[in-house]
Amino acid sequence: MLASLDRFGPELAVMATAGLVLLADLVVPRRHKAWLAGLSVAGLLAAALWLVILVLRGRQASFFDDSMALDNFSIFFIFLFIAVCGTVIIASLDYAPRFGSHQGEFFALMLLATSGMMLLAGARDLVTIFVSLELTSISQFILAGLLRDDKGSEAALKYLLLGAIASAVILYGMAFLFGIAGTTRLVTTNGAPSIASTIAAGDAGIRSALILSMVFLAAGFGFKMAVVPFQMWTPDVYQGAPTPVAAFLSVGSKAAAFAVVLRIFYEGFGPNTFVGNDWKEMFAILAAVSMCVGNVMALRQTNIRRMLGYSSVAQAGNFLVGLAAISALTNGRTSLGASGVVFFLATYAFTNLGAFIAVMAISNRTDSDEIADYAGMGRRAPIPAAVLLFCLLSLTGLPPTAGFIAKVYIFNAAVQADLVWLVIVAVLNTAVSAFYYLGVARQMYLETAEGLPTLVRAPWATQGILVVAAMGVLTFGVYPIPLIEAAQRAVNVFG
Repeated sequence: MLASLDRFGPELAVMATAGLVLLADLVVPRRHKAWLAGLSVAGLLAAALWLVILVLRGRQASFFDDSMALDNFSIFFIFLFIAVCGTVIIASLDYAPRFGSHQGEFFALMLLATSGMMLLAGARDLVTIFVSLELTSISQFILAGLLRDDKGSEAALKYLLLGAIASAVILYGMAFLFGIAGTTRLVTTNGAPSIASTIAAGDAGIRSALILSMVFLAAGFGFKMAVVPFQMWTPDVYQGAPTPVAAFLSVGSKAAAFAVVLRIFYEGFGPNTFVGNDWKEMFAILAAVSMCVGNVMALRQTNIRRMLGYSSVAQAGNFLVGLAAISALTNGRTSLGASGVVFFLATYAFTNLGAFIAVMAISNRTDSDEIADYAGMGRRAPIPAAVLLFCLLSLTGLPPTAGFIAKVYIFNAAVQADLVWLVIVAVLNTAVSAFYYLGVARQMYLETAEGLPTLVRAPWATQGILVVAAMGVLTFGVYPIPLIEAAQRAVNVFG
């Protein structure tokens, strides 16, 4: 029991910090609420340090009776979630006063949502997955409406109602799996029955029930991943939610959803089972539709946050390309599709966080998210505009950015999995996306602001984060090997 609690330590540290933040909020004066951000970051650093110590001690193993796992896959994503949460908290220091007396709740909910994501990365049991998912989701529903204005309230209500339906659909899919396997464990280490062993030893007699379960799970998690046709909430929430929350959702929530989907489908259903080809085709179709709908809808947007919302839908389609490429393997027999998804998610974290934080730095001063108001921003806000441009180039998939390497990696996996038609669709959609991404760049650098333009100054902490994000996008675009190797080690647990 103590060994399990030790491995559960990073999540406990983040949860405990959330509780401390709420308690400290009762006594910290309103003018000193920034100290709560420092306490939150300190808790995240403590969790990261605990995880490093666990790795150095070689404590990787299943725990809590195989319901959780501390392995390379969960370690990779836990570090990613800690980094994303810490980055958003620091970048939100200039924005947080808008929450008024609810700044403590903002930081605490961010930490609780992050702890849920950390649990999702290591969950190996359907009950654990569902509880972790609800901890994450409920925190995000509240965060979306924390400003309590008209747009935020509408976005939060839509997010809540659709999220509740998605959770019910996921639970229904899990019920089918439990009925088939008689257990909620995806895999076990002691030879006990599991979902993976039941499917591996199964035959065509249970195929129909498994396909039905896959459809329900894909539909429910499709909401979390923001893929078509379950993306209806995305543009409204990205526009109506507080900008730091939208940034957090665009990266953290999406990464958590793809992490748990990789765990369920690669570790539970398995790529080489008699239903492997079924979920390959399902994700391939979802990928093509998501890319097409997301990019076409993004073309019509005049609000940059709605544009990034539809862009997120299109990017989810790119991630699904890797999920569909289940048969592609490296020479070391590592799944090329799964490692491509993990690598893409890591590079996307740098790219989308940089884009959203740049938008937040600009909109905080201009009080506008309209693309037309970005005219001349290259001269008025040189650092945020330059980072936004670089991140948009990465989202497009142009060299020498990390986004280019990520797309090449994942498209190569699709080609090796005989999904050439899907790669053609993805490349055509990349060309379409260039129109709206570069349209923002044209507005910032080629258009002139009307009247007397004022200089847009971002806080030093925000500018520092923007520079770090840009350096990450450039570094992994020029030298991606360390991150690729980390992604391949992460998915080796599925072998």
